[in-house]
Amino acid sequence: MKTTPVTQEDLLRSVIAVPPMARHADFSLNKGANRALIRHLESGGVRSIMYGGNANFYHIPLSEYAATLDFLAEAAGPDTWILPSLGPDYGKAIDQAAIIKVSSYPTAMVLPMTFPFTDEGLGIGIRRITDAMGKPAVVYIKSDPYLKPETLKALVDEGRVASIKYAAVKADPAKDDYLRALCAAVDVRYIVSGIGERPAIVHLRDFGLTSFTSGSICVAPNGTMKMLALLKDKRVEEAEAMRSAYMAFEDCRDGISPIRVLHDGITLAGIADMGPMLPMLTGLSASERAQVEPVAKALAAFDRNIALNKAA
Repeated sequence: MKTTPVTQEDLLRSVIAVPPMARHADFSLNKGANRALIRHLESGGVRSIMYGGNANFYHIPLSEYAATLDFLAEAAGPDTWILPSLGPDYGKAIDQAAIIKVSSYPTAMVLPMTFPFTDEGLGIGIRRITDAMGKPAVVYIKSDPYLKPETLKALVDEGRVASIKYAAVKADPAKDDYLRALCAAVDVRYIVSGIGERPAIVHLRDFGLTSFTSGSICVAPNGTMKMLALLKDKRVEEAEAMRSAYMAFEDCRDGISPIRVLHDGITLAGIADMGPMLPMLTGLSASERAQVEPVAKALAAFDRNIALNKAA
């Protein structure tokens, strides 16, 4: 695992994969399947992997947290940046921060609160969490509004922010006054588009964001990494064509459940057996699996063709 402090180059060099976590029937970690998924991502060029909502870090017991982090650090390649999460509640986050402090991880993402919180309270909490970690945090913005732009700017100016994952969903991502205000308040190189392939082109082209996160990259890493390279080269039409291959899977995720479809879709695509989901979540129903399976297999086949062409 890459352990040096997070830089802007780290954010630019790779799409940030956001995988689920594979588990056995008794909910213990399936280390073999998790390693297989990490190798699959790395083989497609991914060098940044974030374990957050898709990995259900919301519900990992504190008693398993340190061991989970130790495993992920060992499982990743030496040039791969692994980003764990903590929180979202303050009580759990402050205890997890003490574990992050003595680990080799350069940062951790503060999972987003939904209730109860205030802007000032979030600022205080992030300050205390980063003090306890002795490291900057990744701030996860999942709703509009969440943190006020001036609050976020103060945290950045104090050196408490490694990056910002922006994931407030909009019907039209180009019409986003909150994101524009955030971009005006802080250096856009800190901000990563956090909602997958669908809004990524608008976020990078129109707002100047650094990179983007992706769950579908866990099925098809070569295509998503190619999409990022095309966007860096300003080849937007080609990037849009590449993105179109992901939309059927993304439609399943949006229509059923982003987390559950991704978790079981990786299994259905034949990449790794992800097993059951940690409570309080459950996997897909039989009818949902029947809907997702052909889509997941088609996306995986599409990506294999890209890999073969790349190797030729």
